[in-house]
Amino acid sequence: MSLKEVIALITLLDDPDEAIYSEVRNRFIVLGPPAIPHLETAWENSFEALMQKRIEIIIHSIQFEALQKALKDWSITESDDLLKGILLLARYQYPDLDESKVHKQIQQIKQDVWLELHDDLTALEKVKIVNHILFEVHQFGGNITNYHAPQNSFINNVLESKKGNPLMLSVIYAIICKELNIPVYGINLPQHFVLAYVNDYANLIDVNNKTLSNNILFYINPFSKGLIFSQKDIDQFLKQLNLDPDNKYYLPCSNIEIVKRCLTNLIYSYEKLGYMEKLDELKRLEKLL
Repeated sequence: MSLKEVIALITLLDDPDEAIYSEVRNRFIVLGPPAIPHLETAWENSFEALMQKRIEIIIHSIQFEALQKALKDWSITESDDLLKGILLLARYQYPDLDESKVHKQIQQIKQDVWLELHDDLTALEKVKIVNHILFEVHQFGGNITNYHAPQNSFINNVLESKKGNPLMLSVIYAIICKELNIPVYGINLPQHFVLAYVNDYANLIDVNNKTLSNNILFYINPFSKGLIFSQKDIDQFLKQLNLDPDNKYYLPCSNIEIVKRCLTNLIYSYEKLGYMEKLDELKRLEKLL
């Protein structure tokens, strides 16, 4: 579609006929992200509240369509890249997010940890270094006073504020560890999220007894500043919740499960705040995974 045709569509956005607006909106959605700069210019030059509102709706619709496609593509071909999946979720709330800034912040933390590491360290010593850099040097911590706030689930906010929920603190921790080849993976506990230090990822189950092997050395709780704990502590935690032990509560989960858990947290957060219009969109994203 030519620029002349785009401008012609924009002139129809203040038409009071809802049927015409609906058709124009659908045409813009088909055009996709390349139409957004033209719509933004039209918004800036308009003094009509109705037209501005319609432009905002159309821009959001275009961005949401693009996000759905990107998230689906990630789940099929790139789910080994946890940071990319988490950044896609951040784009739901922050479509103009400067992802390079997030990468730079992650790389700075990674560099600070790397400077302290050497080959002779034990698993526990490596984790103590990660804990020191994250929770003492960079002063990350759990957002206890505003636990359910949506910003706790967006990585850009957590990197800026240094406060997050158990999941996003664990995500940042796991991403740093992956960058440094430290075998730390997410554990999708009910009502919580922690990490495991894995000695041998391929042999986490004793195939003869169909029980957990000894290849998880210990667990890590980033929400408690990297507290180290054992399988027995998970046993006790599940007992308090009246849940039977299940391997899924002890073994690493996939990156897709992590992103789905993040969406679940966002749905709960926005529901508590009464932002019902966001729930349908977030549930649609959840179904893509």
